[in-house]
Amino acid sequence: MTATELAREVVQRLLEAGVTEVVVAPGSRNAPLSFASFAAAEAGLVRLHTRLDERSAGFLALGLSKQGNRAAVICTSGTAVANLHPAVLEAVHAEVPLVVVSADRPARLRGTGANQVTDQVGVFGALVPTHDVLGSLPDGLLATRGPVHLNVQLDDPLLPPAAEAGWRPSAVPEPCPASDDPQEPPAPVELPVGPRTVVVAGDDAGPLARRLAESAGWPLLAEPSSGSRTGDLALRCYRLLLGDSGPGAGIERVVVLGRPTLSRPVTRLLGREDVEVVAVPTPGVWAERPFPVTSRADRPVVAGPDRDNAAWLETWREADRAVGRRLDALLASVPDLTPYEAVGAVSRAVPPEGLLVVGPSSPIRDLDLMARPTPVGSRRKTVANRGLSGIDGVVSTAIGVTLARDAQRGSSRSLALMGDVTFLHDSNGLVLGPGQPTPDLTIVVVNDDGGSIFTMLEQGAPEHADRFEALFGTPHGVDVGSLCAATRTPHLRVRSLPELEQALASPNGGIEVVEVGVRRDNRRELDERIRALGA
Repeated sequence: MTATELAREVVQRLLEAGVTEVVVAPGSRNAPLSFASFAAAEAGLVRLHTRLDERSAGFLALGLSKQGNRAAVICTSGTAVANLHPAVLEAVHAEVPLVVVSADRPARLRGTGANQVTDQVGVFGALVPTHDVLGSLPDGLLATRGPVHLNVQLDDPLLPPAAEAGWRPSAVPEPCPASDDPQEPPAPVELPVGPRTVVVAGDDAGPLARRLAESAGWPLLAEPSSGSRTGDLALRCYRLLLGDSGPGAGIERVVVLGRPTLSRPVTRLLGREDVEVVAVPTPGVWAERPFPVTSRADRPVVAGPDRDNAAWLETWREADRAVGRRLDALLASVPDLTPYEAVGAVSRAVPPEGLLVVGPSSPIRDLDLMARPTPVGSRRKTVANRGLSGIDGVVSTAIGVTLARDAQRGSSRSLALMGDVTFLHDSNGLVLGPGQPTPDLTIVVVNDDGGSIFTMLEQGAPEHADRFEALFGTPHGVDVGSLCAATRTPHLRVRSLPELEQALASPNGGIEVVEVGVRRDNRRELDERIRALGA
């Protein structure tokens, strides 16, 4: 089988596996795969994206796949493959069905000093199924819940013969009809009422957490990217209420859905010996939870409201409202624009049907305090890379998620929120060539010139001040406006809340960056004052 025939076979199988988006990073060895992908795009069977940087390409494909448009990312051999590793690891731990297609030299060159030859088989480790492709692909190869790696050996010649330049892939078969004997879903597990219970909804918990809390009348502690932070029982300031003197002291049982990763108070709650923990399975390559689990329930339900603890629920709600008012008053008393106020403005700017992609570190934790629960059915969506919580690839992930959501729903308001270091990590994501699919996306960069999250951790204590900036604060002094100008990305810098709100209210279309200048030198003190509000 020639390289052209093999590449066309691979692309055909991608189509049959439901791939609708292909991201290509240019190279010589993957030229046959690129030509075949271009033909599939010309036939209207996939949408084709090209990126110069494999790491950005991988995260673009990840974002497209996270939103439900299954994507494949294609790269050449050598270090190109290794640059996909961060996105692949995120896909592993978030169980995103990303397809990686890497071109490789033929097997006869392995173990030699030939150019661009390394061991690409299994390069992503034991957590990712890898298939060394030399001929036709077996059935079922791409039927995976998480990522899969096709390492394709391509030998010269790498260009199709002139007579075959007009190849088009075959029509994609209709999906197979559902089996007459589908697998039954797990039986519901009824949880008894009685113990004072809270529902903790981590990343990707989904609406089940909200429905369970509402059916029982239990407080809902939902992270911003849980998909559950809606309705009357979701609490805005829950993490400030989990201290020894707040209503959290009376918790007897926790039902956990999704991946809770943002809050140390929640981590301490899940580790308490006097608390029963009921865990619902969550996507990801590892099923075990990092905290003691009393029991597991695939589909927890309750028979009816927990009437005996109705007063306790109201205690939570009153405390949440009171702490929220004190928090807003505290932030308003600070003369300069705070990161919390900036994040709150971004959250308020997301309309019904809108999208917010949020970066890790401080922004998503600030959002956890500032995002007010929204009405059920408003379909605001918050997306984050919480599989491994990395700061890399967030610009490209946001572009991918936005493009996929627009393709599914039509154009809607889309924003991305991230810190300055996260933005710099993936500034290559702004490099889009002419004719590339481009979303309407406002990227808000909260810029405090460094790593503010570390000021709030142990290494930010005064006794480490002599080395903090060099090791953790890491000020960079980058002129974000000039960086955006290099990629012809519209940029606006604001320093006040009214300026930010006006910028968010008037998007210009396409990708634009709104930079919010904030202080870092007072962040530790501000965080201490906020944590004291729940005492």
